[in-house]
Amino acid sequence: MGLTQNNLLYKRRIYMTSKDLSIFNSLRPFSIGFDDMFDQFENMLGNGTLTMQSNYPPYNIRKAGKDNYAIEVALAGFNKKDVQVEFEDNLLTVRTNQVNKPMDKTADGEIIHKGISQRQFARSFTIADDVKVNDAELKDGLLTISCERIVPEHKKKKLIEIK
Repeated sequence: MGLTQNNLLYKRRIYMTSKDLSIFNSLRPFSIGFDDMFDQFENMLGNGTLTMQSNYPPYNIRKAGKDNYAIEVALAGFNKKDVQVEFEDNLLTVRTNQVNKPMDKTADGEIIHKGISQRQFARSFTIADDVKVNDAELKDGLLTISCERIVPEHKKKKLIEIK
């Protein structure tokens, strides 16, 4: 075995530990039709760790009933014109529009300490195929995005008659 073959085997072993031995690949033999979902999780996890996002702005994900969810994003200091909510290809993104507010002086006086951030951000959430994004409301500094799981007839529980 030449040096080149050894290098190829070594590289294959490294590849196997990061991709082939993931928990999602160990679940594939026990599931049917989940390949897309497993691939999405693999992309989110990368090399075994979640892609680090900023912790700004803070948010909650709340289950509001059997099939209803609410994503709550704390947006103190922002108004409806400052924020954009976009949903495309199973990705829900909350981002700021261009924020160009003069902060040194306001109509109420000069700012001595700035503790309320109004920086630009983009926060994304992966939404399942059977979840519908209904609406978004910004009230009292809290953006609430309402989502609902729509269970199609073919996924509802049914009794199969034995012939």
